[in-house]
Amino acid sequence: MKKAIVAGGCFWCTEAVFKHLKGVIEAVPGYIGGKQANPTYEEVCTGETGHAEAIEIVYDEREIRYTQLLEIFFATHNPTTLNRQGEDRGTQYRSEIFYFDEEQKQTALEYIGILTDEKVFDQPIVTQLSPATTFYVAEDYHKNYFERKGTENPYCQMVVKPKVDKFKMQYASKLK
Repeated sequence: MKKAIVAGGCFWCTEAVFKHLKGVIEAVPGYIGGKQANPTYEEVCTGETGHAEAIEIVYDEREIRYTQLLEIFFATHNPTTLNRQGEDRGTQYRSEIFYFDEEQKQTALEYIGILTDEKVFDQPIVTQLSPATTFYVAEDYHKNYFERKGTENPYCQMVVKPKVDKFKMQYASKLK
């Protein structure tokens, strides 16, 4: 099994997308990239801890490649807005890839280069690349949030559900 960590805005959205992919064993919401040990959701939401809302993806590379994870990452969030995804604003919503080794770093750099050369986005990609540091698993109530609260939470209905529905239509062949 391999691991990848990506931050693409709200981790409810990101988890809801990645957990449905063939080859993804687990997608865990959490916090990374900050200066405080064991941050809470409330602390991260202030923007003062420096953490990003992220997910740690455990995957079977025999079923899904790292480049495929990157493809889906870039297709399911806006990598051109600094510290923001839609109406979610703050450094905790930044676009960032946390790499575990030089191979992941180079693959991500090459993928960003391809997207840039092909002008896939109208604006420059601002996704940061950083070495993976300590990943703090989010509080239990964040895990599988969309599946548990999607029908009753307005944010899930207005933001997460449309993103997940679009993802499932575009990537039907890659779903579990």
